Amino acid sequence: MLKDITLGQYFPGKSFLHRIDPRTKVISALLYIAAVFLCQSIMSFIILLAVTLAMIAVSGVPVKIIVKGLKPLIFILAFTTIYNVFFYTGDTILFHWKFITIYLEGVVFAVIMGLRIICLLAGSSVLLTYTTSPIMLTDGIERLLSPLNKIKAPVHEFAMMMSIALRFIPTLVEETDKIMSAQKARGADFSSGGLIKRAKALIPVLIPLFISAFRRASDLAVAMECRCYRGGSGRTRMTKTHFGARDAVLFALTIILGVSIVIVNIYLPIWVI
Repeated sequence: MLKDITLGQYFPGKSFLHRIDPRTKVISALLYIAAVFLCQSIMSFIILLAVTLAMIAVSGVPVKIIVKGLKPLIFILAFTTIYNVFFYTGDTILFHWKFITIYLEGVVFAVIMGLRIICLLAGSSVLLTYTTSPIMLTDGIERLLSPLNKIKAPVHEFAMMMSIALRFIPTLVEETDKIMSAQKARGADFSSGGLIKRAKALIPVLIPLFISAFRRASDLAVAMECRCYRGGSGRTRMTKTHFGARDAVLFALTIILGVSIVIVNIYLPIWVI
């Protein structure tokens, strides 16, 4: 399961999304997330799902990678689906037995909530981490927040911390998998027993993981000091980012998506939630 976590990983490519300015992708990702939460009807979710699938196809990222990244959400999706199926009320009864009643509206709402979670993770990941290198993402965030430099806000340090955090997610996941494999070789059991027992079994994993994380952080700090890192003051960039026609197209398509969802919610309120 740990190897299925692809959050923070970058997949090199030359697709349309890979060549977009990181600032445009950050803004488009925020607009896309807003569009996900604006969806209130079946038709709007159909539009959102179609756009998400189109982005995955255009990005060039293998579909199996997207599906692999969704595996850690199985528990959340299952819990959300079961909860809404059994506790969401409506007018059309599909099943009734003693105190258990399942409504058609509950089933539809459960499916919609599952699609919302899937689109939220898949779409935002395709727009940002999957198609944007950590360095470019740092530059994009720093440039977007550059007006805050006038009030002495540590914009560069904030962007650098976000980039390092995203960069080390796969490293920490790999380290956790190695520690768990070593513990299993010594007879540790992480799969049997109840929830409390499993949680207690993870304590021998968390301690060496934290030690390893602090050691990596110390090594990184020493390496940056040895390279005379002094923050963002006076720093230059090897790659200059600039807006182009592709950025305008992506930005316009994202706005059209949001406007279309609002219009559909108003004029085609089919299965409004």
